[in-house]
Amino acid sequence: MPPGEAVSTLLPALQGVLDGDAAAFTPVGSDTDPSALTAMRVDEPIGDEVALVVATSGTTGVPKGALLTGAALAASAAATHDRLGGPGHWLLALPPHHIAGIQVLVRSLAAGTAPVALDVTTGFDPARLPEAVAKLGPGRRYTSLVATQLAKALQYPEPGATLAQLDAVLLGGGPAPQPVLDAAAAAGVTVVRTYGMSETAGGCVYEGVPLSGVRVRIGADGRIALGGPTLAQGYRDPIHPDPFAEAGWFQTDDVGALDSSGRLRVLGRADDAISTGGLTVLPGPVEAVLTTHPAVADCAVFGIADDRLGQRVVAAVVVAGATAPTLAELRAHVAESLDATAAPRELHVVAALPRRGIGKLDRKALARQFSAD
Repeated sequence: MPPGEAVSTLLPALQGVLDGDAAAFTPVGSDTDPSALTAMRVDEPIGDEVALVVATSGTTGVPKGALLTGAALAASAAATHDRLGGPGHWLLALPPHHIAGIQVLVRSLAAGTAPVALDVTTGFDPARLPEAVAKLGPGRRYTSLVATQLAKALQYPEPGATLAQLDAVLLGGGPAPQPVLDAAAAAGVTVVRTYGMSETAGGCVYEGVPLSGVRVRIGADGRIALGGPTLAQGYRDPIHPDPFAEAGWFQTDDVGALDSSGRLRVLGRADDAISTGGLTVLPGPVEAVLTTHPAVADCAVFGIADDRLGQRVVAAVVVAGATAPTLAELRAHVAESLDATAAPRELHVVAALPRRGIGKLDRKALARQFSAD
Protein backbone atom coordinates (compact mmCIF):
# COMPACT_ATOMS: atom_id res chain seq x y z
CA MET A 1 0.00 0.00 0.00
CA PRO A 2 1.46 3.44 -0.96
CA PRO A 3 2.44 5.54 2.09
CA GLY A 4 -0.14 8.25 1.42
CA GLU A 5 -2.89 5.66 1.21
CA ALA A 6 -1.67 3.92 4.36
CA VAL A 7 -1.65 7.20 6.26
CA SER A 8 -5.11 8.22 5.03
CA THR A 9 -6.39 4.86 6.31
CA LEU A 10 -4.56 4.95 9.63
CA LEU A 11 -5.27 8.55 10.64
CA PRO A 12 -9.07 8.22 11.08
CA ALA A 13 -8.60 4.84 12.77
CA LEU A 14 -6.13 6.36 15.22
CA GLN A 15 -8.37 9.37 15.83
CA GLY A 16 -11.21 6.99 16.62
CA VAL A 17 -9.31 5.00 19.23
CA LEU A 18 -7.85 8.17 20.75
CA ASP A 19 -11.39 9.57 21.09
CA GLY A 20 -12.58 6.27 22.52
CA ASP A 21 -15.37 5.81 20.01
CA ALA A 22 -13.78 3.25 17.65
CA ALA A 23 -12.67 -0.34 18.00
CA ALA A 24 -9.07 -1.13 18.85
CA PHE A 25 -6.92 -2.48 16.03
CA THR A 26 -3.55 -4.03 15.27
CA PRO A 27 -1.42 -2.10 12.74
CA VAL A 28 0.67 -4.43 10.57
CA GLY A 29 2.80 -4.03 7.47
CA SER A 30 4.30 -6.11 4.72
CA ASP A 31 7.50 -6.49 6.76
CA THR A 32 5.76 -7.59 9.98
CA ASP A 33 7.38 -10.79 11.28
CA PRO A 34 4.97 -13.77 10.97
CA SER A 35 5.74 -14.63 14.59
CA ALA A 36 4.63 -11.11 15.55
CA LEU A 37 1.32 -11.67 13.79
CA THR A 38 0.84 -14.76 15.94
CA ALA A 39 1.81 -12.94 19.14
CA MET A 40 -0.55 -10.03 18.38
CA ARG A 41 -3.46 -12.40 17.57
CA VAL A 42 -4.52 -10.10 14.74
CA ASP A 43 -7.82 -11.87 14.03
CA GLU A 44 -9.06 -11.99 17.62
CA PRO A 45 -11.11 -9.40 19.55
CA ILE A 46 -9.28 -6.80 21.66
CA GLY A 47 -10.40 -5.54 25.06
CA ASP A 48 -12.31 -2.25 25.17
CA GLU A 49 -9.68 -0.55 27.32
CA VAL A 50 -6.98 -1.04 24.66
CA ALA A 51 -6.46 1.21 21.63
CA LEU A 52 -3.68 -0.58 19.75
CA VAL A 53 -1.76 -3.83 19.83
CA VAL A 54 1.74 -2.96 18.60
CA ALA A 55 4.48 -5.47 17.80
CA THR A 56 7.71 -5.30 19.77
CA SER A 57 11.02 -5.58 17.94
CA GLY A 58 11.66 -9.16 19.00
CA THR A 59 15.27 -8.29 19.86
CA THR A 60 15.32 -10.82 22.69
CA GLY A 61 13.43 -13.54 20.84
CA VAL A 62 9.85 -13.90 19.65
CA PRO A 63 8.09 -10.55 19.11
CA LYS A 64 5.25 -9.66 21.48
CA GLY A 65 2.12 -7.57 21.20
CA ALA A 66 2.16 -4.53 23.51
CA LEU A 67 -1.30 -3.37 24.66
CA LEU A 68 -1.39 0.42 24.36
CA THR A 69 -4.25 2.63 25.52
CA GLY A 70 -5.33 5.86 23.89
CA ALA A 71 -4.29 7.67 27.07
CA ALA A 72 -0.73 6.31 26.83
CA LEU A 73 -0.40 7.34 23.17
CA ALA A 74 -1.80 10.80 23.88
CA ALA A 75 0.43 11.27 26.93
CA SER A 76 3.49 10.44 24.85
CA ALA A 77 2.53 12.88 22.09
CA ALA A 78 1.80 15.70 24.54
CA ALA A 79 5.06 15.16 26.44
CA THR A 80 7.02 15.11 23.18
CA HIS A 81 5.57 18.42 22.00
CA ASP A 82 6.18 19.90 25.44
CA ARG A 83 9.85 18.89 25.31
CA LEU A 84 10.41 20.03 21.72
CA GLY A 85 8.87 23.46 22.16
CA GLY A 86 5.36 22.99 20.83
CA PRO A 87 3.30 21.08 18.27
CA GLY A 88 4.14 21.26 14.61
CA HIS A 89 4.15 19.50 11.24
CA TRP A 90 5.58 15.98 11.09
CA LEU A 91 7.36 14.11 8.31
CA LEU A 92 6.70 10.36 8.41
CA ALA A 93 9.89 8.63 7.27
CA LEU A 94 9.38 5.34 9.15
CA PRO A 95 6.91 2.50 8.52
CA PRO A 96 3.55 3.61 9.94
CA HIS A 97 2.92 0.28 11.72
CA HIS A 98 6.05 0.58 13.90
CA ILE A 99 5.60 2.45 17.16
CA ALA A 100 7.90 5.29 16.03
CA GLY A 101 5.83 5.76 12.88
CA ILE A 102 2.55 5.46 14.76
CA GLN A 103 3.62 8.20 17.13
CA VAL A 104 4.42 10.54 14.23
CA LEU A 105 0.77 10.13 13.20
CA VAL A 106 -0.53 10.51 16.77
CA ARG A 107 1.52 13.69 17.23
CA SER A 108 0.11 15.05 13.98
CA LEU A 109 -3.43 14.39 15.19
CA ALA A 110 -2.63 16.06 18.50
CA ALA A 111 -1.21 19.08 16.67
CA GLY A 112 -4.10 19.27 14.21
CA THR A 113 -1.68 19.08 11.29
CA ALA A 114 -1.48 16.79 8.27
CA PRO A 115 1.62 14.56 8.23
CA VAL A 116 3.67 14.23 5.07
CA ALA A 117 4.61 10.62 4.28
CA LEU A 118 7.90 9.66 2.66
CA ASP A 119 7.74 6.42 0.66
CA VAL A 120 10.06 3.93 2.40
CA THR A 121 8.41 0.74 1.10
CA THR A 122 11.50 -0.03 -1.01
CA GLY A 123 14.01 1.61 1.31
CA PHE A 124 14.94 5.09 2.46
CA ASP A 125 15.89 7.42 -0.41
CA PRO A 126 17.38 10.67 0.93
CA ALA A 127 16.92 12.32 -2.47
CA ARG A 128 13.20 12.52 -1.67
CA LEU A 129 13.74 14.50 1.52
CA PRO A 130 13.85 18.05 0.06
CA GLU A 131 10.50 17.70 -1.71
CA ALA A 132 8.86 16.03 1.31
CA VAL A 133 10.10 18.66 3.78
CA ALA A 134 8.93 21.45 1.47
CA LYS A 135 5.41 20.02 1.69
CA LEU A 136 5.41 20.46 5.48
CA GLY A 137 4.84 24.17 5.08
CA PRO A 138 5.65 26.91 7.62
CA GLY A 139 5.83 26.61 11.39
CA ARG A 140 7.61 24.09 13.57
CA ARG A 141 8.69 20.99 11.66
CA TYR A 142 9.88 17.62 12.91
CA THR A 143 10.69 14.07 11.86
CA SER A 144 11.76 10.76 13.40
CA LEU A 145 14.61 8.73 11.93
CA VAL A 146 16.89 5.84 12.82
CA ALA A 147 20.68 6.19 12.71
CA THR A 148 21.09 4.40 9.38
CA GLN A 149 18.68 6.86 7.70
CA LEU A 150 20.44 9.86 9.20
CA ALA A 151 23.85 8.54 8.12
CA LYS A 152 22.58 7.98 4.59
CA ALA A 153 21.05 11.47 4.34
CA LEU A 154 24.25 13.12 5.55
CA GLN A 155 26.22 11.58 2.69
CA TYR A 156 24.58 14.10 0.33
CA PRO A 157 24.69 17.91 0.66
CA GLU A 158 21.06 18.70 -0.20
CA PRO A 159 19.33 16.12 2.04
CA GLY A 160 21.67 17.02 4.89
CA ALA A 161 20.86 20.71 4.47
CA THR A 162 17.15 19.84 4.33
CA LEU A 163 17.29 18.06 7.69
CA ALA A 164 19.02 21.15 9.13
CA GLN A 165 15.86 23.12 8.31
CA LEU A 166 13.82 21.03 10.76
CA ASP A 167 13.34 22.08 14.37
CA ALA A 168 14.23 18.58 15.57
CA VAL A 169 15.12 15.16 14.21
CA LEU A 170 14.20 12.52 16.76
CA LEU A 171 16.68 9.65 16.56
CA GLY A 172 15.68 6.23 17.89
CA GLY A 173 16.05 2.53 17.16
CA GLY A 174 19.27 2.19 19.15
CA PRO A 175 22.45 4.21 19.68
CA ALA A 176 23.96 6.16 16.80
CA PRO A 177 27.68 5.93 15.93
CA GLN A 178 29.57 8.99 17.10
CA PRO A 179 30.77 9.86 13.57
CA VAL A 180 27.13 10.12 12.47
CA LEU A 181 26.30 12.42 15.40
CA ASP A 182 29.39 14.52 14.66
CA ALA A 183 28.43 14.80 10.99
CA ALA A 184 24.89 15.84 11.94
CA ALA A 185 26.22 18.55 14.26
CA ALA A 186 28.57 19.81 11.55
CA ALA A 187 25.62 20.00 9.12
CA GLY A 188 23.54 21.96 11.63
CA VAL A 189 20.99 19.17 12.16
CA THR A 190 19.21 19.34 15.53
CA VAL A 191 19.32 15.71 16.64
CA VAL A 192 17.40 14.59 19.72
CA ARG A 193 18.40 11.06 20.77
CA THR A 194 15.49 9.11 22.18
CA TYR A 195 15.15 5.94 24.24
CA GLY A 196 12.01 3.87 24.51
CA MET A 197 10.14 0.96 23.00
CA SER A 198 6.70 -0.29 22.03
CA GLU A 199 6.00 -1.01 25.70
CA THR A 200 6.43 2.71 26.52
CA ALA A 201 4.48 4.05 23.50
CA GLY A 202 7.78 4.91 21.83
CA GLY A 203 10.58 7.16 23.02
CA CYS A 204 10.07 8.34 26.59
CA VAL A 205 13.57 9.55 27.49
CA TYR A 206 15.09 12.31 25.34
CA GLU A 207 18.82 13.00 25.55
CA GLY A 208 18.89 11.06 28.81
CA VAL A 209 16.11 13.12 30.41
CA PRO A 210 12.68 11.51 30.98
CA LEU A 211 9.68 13.18 29.37
CA SER A 212 7.14 14.82 31.65
CA GLY A 213 5.55 12.21 33.94
CA VAL A 214 8.00 9.45 32.97
CA ARG A 215 9.97 7.80 35.78
CA VAL A 216 13.32 6.01 35.51
CA ARG A 217 15.16 3.88 38.03
CA ILE A 218 18.12 1.51 37.96
CA GLY A 219 17.77 -1.85 39.71
CA ALA A 220 20.39 -3.58 41.81
CA ASP A 221 21.31 -5.64 38.74
CA GLY A 222 21.81 -2.48 36.68
CA ARG A 223 18.63 -2.94 34.63
CA ILE A 224 16.55 0.06 33.64
CA ALA A 225 12.92 0.24 34.79
CA LEU A 226 10.49 2.77 33.30
CA GLY A 227 7.24 4.08 34.73
CA GLY A 228 4.63 6.72 34.04
CA PRO A 229 1.59 7.45 31.88
CA THR A 230 3.03 6.15 28.59
CA LEU A 231 3.29 2.51 29.71
CA ALA A 232 1.46 -0.29 27.94
CA GLN A 233 -0.98 -2.38 29.98
CA GLY A 234 1.02 -5.52 29.28
CA TYR A 235 1.24 -8.05 26.49
CA ARG A 236 -1.43 -9.74 24.39
CA ASP A 237 -0.04 -13.08 25.64
CA PRO A 238 1.45 -12.79 29.16
CA ILE A 239 5.04 -13.97 29.53
CA HIS A 240 7.07 -15.16 32.50
CA PRO A 241 8.73 -13.44 34.15
CA ASP A 242 6.32 -10.59 33.51
CA PRO A 243 8.17 -7.26 33.04
CA PHE A 244 4.91 -5.47 33.99
CA ALA A 245 4.52 -7.44 37.24
CA GLU A 246 5.19 -4.40 39.46
CA ALA A 247 2.29 -1.99 39.14
CA GLY A 248 3.24 1.18 37.31
CA TRP A 249 6.62 -0.08 36.11
CA PHE A 250 8.10 -1.86 33.10
CA GLN A 251 11.32 -3.81 33.65
CA THR A 252 13.46 -3.49 30.53
CA ASP A 253 16.25 -5.80 29.40
CA ASP A 254 18.62 -2.83 29.14
CA VAL A 255 21.45 -1.97 31.49
CA GLY A 256 22.02 1.67 32.34
CA ALA A 257 23.26 4.24 34.83
CA LEU A 258 22.13 7.63 36.11
CA ASP A 259 24.69 10.40 36.38
CA SER A 260 24.82 12.95 39.20
CA SER A 261 22.16 15.09 37.50
CA GLY A 262 19.81 12.13 36.98
CA ARG A 263 20.49 11.83 33.25
CA LEU A 264 20.14 8.27 31.94
CA ARG A 265 22.95 6.57 30.09
CA VAL A 266 21.94 3.35 28.33
CA LEU A 267 24.88 0.93 28.35
CA GLY A 268 23.33 -1.89 26.35
CA ARG A 269 21.15 -4.97 26.60
CA ALA A 270 21.72 -7.33 29.49
CA ASP A 271 21.59 -10.35 27.18
CA ASP A 272 24.31 -8.83 24.97
CA ALA A 273 26.79 -8.82 27.88
CA ILE A 274 29.98 -10.78 27.20
CA SER A 275 31.47 -12.90 29.99
CA THR A 276 35.17 -13.07 29.25
CA GLY A 277 37.83 -14.34 31.63
CA GLY A 278 35.46 -14.02 34.59
CA LEU A 279 34.66 -10.37 33.83
CA THR A 280 31.62 -8.81 32.12
CA VAL A 281 31.92 -6.57 29.07
CA LEU A 282 28.95 -4.62 27.69
CA PRO A 283 29.17 -3.98 23.94
CA GLY A 284 27.76 -0.43 24.02
CA PRO A 285 30.68 1.37 25.70
CA VAL A 286 33.19 -0.56 23.56
CA GLU A 287 31.33 0.39 20.36
CA ALA A 288 31.22 4.01 21.48
CA VAL A 289 35.02 4.05 21.80
CA LEU A 290 35.64 2.13 18.57
CA THR A 291 33.60 4.59 16.51
CA THR A 292 35.93 7.40 17.61
CA HIS A 293 38.75 5.69 15.69
CA PRO A 294 39.21 7.54 12.37
CA ALA A 295 39.19 4.29 10.36
CA VAL A 296 35.88 3.06 11.80
CA ALA A 297 32.59 4.25 10.28
CA ASP A 298 30.37 1.83 12.20
CA CYS A 299 30.87 -1.23 14.33
CA ALA A 300 29.31 -3.98 16.41
CA VAL A 301 30.79 -5.79 19.38
CA PHE A 302 29.64 -9.27 20.39
CA GLY A 303 30.82 -12.43 22.11
CA ILE A 304 31.87 -15.78 20.66
CA ALA A 305 32.48 -18.94 22.65
CA ASP A 306 36.11 -19.40 23.70
CA ASP A 307 37.58 -22.52 25.30
CA ARG A 308 39.88 -20.52 27.59
CA LEU A 309 37.95 -17.32 28.33
CA GLY A 310 34.35 -18.56 28.18
CA GLN A 311 33.68 -15.88 25.55
CA ARG A 312 36.00 -13.63 23.61
CA VAL A 313 35.20 -10.07 22.59
CA VAL A 314 34.79 -9.75 18.82
CA ALA A 315 34.37 -6.60 16.72
CA ALA A 316 32.85 -6.26 13.25
CA VAL A 317 33.65 -2.91 11.67
CA VAL A 318 32.60 -0.95 8.63
CA VAL A 319 35.67 0.89 7.40
CA ALA A 320 35.81 4.65 6.96
CA GLY A 321 38.12 5.37 4.05
CA ALA A 322 40.33 3.03 2.06
CA THR A 323 42.45 1.45 4.78
CA ALA A 324 41.08 -0.97 7.36
CA PRO A 325 42.34 -0.71 10.93
CA THR A 326 44.32 -3.60 12.37
CA LEU A 327 43.25 -5.54 15.44
CA ALA A 328 46.28 -4.27 17.32
CA GLU A 329 45.35 -0.66 16.52
CA LEU A 330 41.79 -1.10 17.74
CA ARG A 331 42.88 -2.93 20.90
CA ALA A 332 45.24 -0.09 21.77
CA HIS A 333 42.56 2.48 20.99
CA VAL A 334 40.00 0.82 23.28
CA ALA A 335 42.56 0.33 26.06
CA GLU A 336 43.12 4.11 26.17
CA SER A 337 39.56 4.61 27.48
CA LEU A 338 38.40 1.26 28.90
CA ASP A 339 39.85 -1.70 30.74
CA ALA A 340 42.00 -3.85 28.47
CA THR A 341 39.52 -6.72 29.03
CA ALA A 342 37.03 -4.83 26.85
CA ALA A 343 39.41 -4.63 23.89
CA PRO A 344 38.40 -6.95 21.02
CA ARG A 345 40.44 -10.12 20.52
CA GLU A 346 39.07 -10.77 17.03
CA LEU A 347 38.30 -8.39 14.16
CA HIS A 348 36.09 -8.76 11.09
CA VAL A 349 35.72 -6.13 8.37
CA VAL A 350 32.21 -6.08 6.88
CA ALA A 351 30.51 -4.03 4.20
CA ALA A 352 27.45 -3.42 6.39
CA LEU A 353 26.08 -4.50 9.75
CA PRO A 354 22.96 -6.68 9.92
CA ARG A 355 19.90 -4.93 11.31
CA ARG A 356 16.33 -5.84 12.18
CA GLY A 357 13.04 -3.99 12.07
CA ILE A 358 13.56 -0.27 11.60
CA GLY A 359 17.32 -0.41 12.12
CA LYS A 360 18.25 -2.17 15.35
CA LEU A 361 21.66 -3.80 15.30
CA ASP A 362 21.49 -7.62 15.14
CA ARG A 363 24.48 -8.80 17.15
CA LYS A 364 23.12 -12.34 17.37
CA ALA A 365 23.26 -12.65 13.58
CA LEU A 366 26.94 -11.62 13.65
CA ALA A 367 27.70 -14.06 16.47
CA ARG A 368 26.05 -16.89 14.50
CA GLN A 369 27.90 -15.96 11.32
CA PHE A 370 31.37 -15.73 12.77
CA SER A 371 30.94 -18.63 15.17
CA ALA A 372 30.14 -20.75 12.12
CA ASP A 373 33.12 -19.33 10.25
